[in-house]
Amino acid sequence: MTKAPHESADRIERARRSARRRANDDRQLLRWTDEDRDAAAAFTHADQWRVLRILGEFVEGFDALAEMGPAITVFGSARTAEDAPMYGKARETSHLLAETGFAIITGGGPGTMEASNRGASDAGGESVGVGIDLPFEQGTNAYVTLPLEFRYFFVRKTMFAKYACGFVFFPGGFGTLDELFEALTLIQTGKLDAMPVVLFGSDYWEGLIDWITHTVLGEANISPGDLDLMTITDDPREVVDIMLAGMRQRNADEGENRSDRVQTD
Repeated sequence: MTKAPHESADRIERARRSARRRANDDRQLLRWTDEDRDAAAAFTHADQWRVLRILGEFVEGFDALAEMGPAITVFGSARTAEDAPMYGKARETSHLLAETGFAIITGGGPGTMEASNRGASDAGGESVGVGIDLPFEQGTNAYVTLPLEFRYFFVRKTMFAKYACGFVFFPGGFGTLDELFEALTLIQTGKLDAMPVVLFGSDYWEGLIDWITHTVLGEANISPGDLDLMTITDDPREVVDIMLAGMRQRNADEGENRSDRVQTD
């Protein structure tokens, strides 16, 4: 059936209007006036833009670490000097863990973090540095083989926890204590699978454990079993043994869960 002339003309006019709209869209996209620049700059400080930036940081971290094997996250002071005994202990511990097959994750900075990355690197292991953008940070240490940099603390914390099958805490300050209590809370509440939490350096940690035992537990603010979430040691080799035992238990639990699911199905 032949279309009426006016129908063909209408179709051509609609196509022309659509082409003009597309051209206008392109001009709007490519336009860059002083007013546009001011508006774009203001938007980068808006919550909507922050949400996009946060999402981008999560994607970057997940992409970078997705194929990494079993990892141990190591915390400790950025102020530990290279000639300090604890620097050597952190380096030795991470060296042994890396030799065993564990990747090492740290905050990527100096001090204990550097010692841990150094030990992993010396052993030819994966040495991850999850850095944070702060005015007083000294940047990523030279022994990191996989560097990541984040703006938001909670994104960084997610990377520390998500890919870990155990935690080692060397002596440190507020940041180390923050990570310690967060790890314990996540495990206690079931947000993280049960995994080893090792406090290295009995002289340093005994006072804290004594307070937790006699004051926090004494006033019934935690359960007696919560004390079993932590282990104190001064032996790098024992750290490895604890982490291997934790992996065996985790694999056994996962095997039981798979068996239960099969039986249920």
